[in-house]
Amino acid sequence: MAEIKNYTLNFGPQHPAAHGVLRLVLELDGEVVQRADPHIGLLHRATEKLAETKTYIQSLPYMDRLDYVSMMCNEHAYCLALEKMLGIEVPIRAQYIRVMFAEITRLLNHLMWLGSHGNDIGSSTILIYTFREREVLFDIYEAVSGARMHAAYFRPGGVYRDLPETMAQFKVNKIQNQKAVDELNLYRQGSLLDFIELFVKEFPTRVDEYETLLTENRIWKQRTVGIGVMTPERALNMGLTGPMLRGSGIPWDLRKTQPYDVYDQIDFDVPVGKTGDSYDRYLVRVAEMRESNKIIQQCVNWLRANPGPVITDNHKIAPPSREGMKSSMEDLIHHFKLFTEGFHVPEGQAYAAVEHPKGEFGIYCVSDGANKPYRLKIRAPGFAHLAALDEMARGHMLADAVAIIGTMDIVFGEIDR
Repeated sequence: MAEIKNYTLNFGPQHPAAHGVLRLVLELDGEVVQRADPHIGLLHRATEKLAETKTYIQSLPYMDRLDYVSMMCNEHAYCLALEKMLGIEVPIRAQYIRVMFAEITRLLNHLMWLGSHGNDIGSSTILIYTFREREVLFDIYEAVSGARMHAAYFRPGGVYRDLPETMAQFKVNKIQNQKAVDELNLYRQGSLLDFIELFVKEFPTRVDEYETLLTENRIWKQRTVGIGVMTPERALNMGLTGPMLRGSGIPWDLRKTQPYDVYDQIDFDVPVGKTGDSYDRYLVRVAEMRESNKIIQQCVNWLRANPGPVITDNHKIAPPSREGMKSSMEDLIHHFKLFTEGFHVPEGQAYAAVEHPKGEFGIYCVSDGANKPYRLKIRAPGFAHLAALDEMARGHMLADAVAIIGTMDIVFGEIDR
């Protein structure tokens, strides 16, 4: 009689549900996962090593490309680490703009997660819904930075520039006639803050639509309830953060426990789960979207009422105004030195972490007094989450492994770095 053996299966790295280039070696007994061994390193871009050969400001756009779904949140941690070492004060208006864009980025991330996770489990409709809202948020990114995704908008000492007073308008083309263009431009008549406010007012009804599709959906619950359960103790021991930790019932959120920028002046709640399964993590992230919406509204109200500078006036760190650079010799020298040599950071080290949409994203930077880091270490939340995959997947079916990868919200740019 033939001996019954476990079957080894390669899941990925080209599988669409692997969320990037994850190679998962699964040991299966029939269709039940006995062991899951994640293989990483197929997207390694050497960001930490490259930073040692670039000036501090040249390394900033690399941050966008780590977790390429939460661009500005990565920049946020990098800027906070440098500001800690430089000892510079960020103008209050810049802090509010940062918080607003960090929450817009959280929405971008969670919409991408919800659409792709739903699609993995079998609901292709949700992907079309969430991308509808992502498109509007990309317009906001583009209005402020000129880029849809890789914004490089946060800078040490503040943000690149103030919020624009006008929104870009659509023009008549081969595809859209005047009537279609007028409809598209209807919401673009005011400033960027007006545009954001219109989005914020409409967004809760959009989240209601997602919940109508999924929250009580029989198939969705069958695929997520009781799948990938993490007890609070194990979640802490495995180093999980963000929704992965809060889904297990631990209310740990850096925006509350270690506030940065102006989070201590903003009113919001931290949603937590009860059972630590995939369904709870879904509920936590949906509730987080609603809370982020409230934070954005509070920032819009404050920014309307309080004009002011958006970047430090220390011209050794931030460039002088274009006007000043063309009329003052000192400003011209500052501008030239900043864009050729960069700024020097005093000797020392700093760690700064933000409540990234996926968890605790940290930058540990060591300076030897030069114009580039001596060492840079990135603490990516997804790296710790992936380490928990084996424990979460054991005893589940092969199809559940897809649901567990989805519930982790994995992006390989930050895991492989």
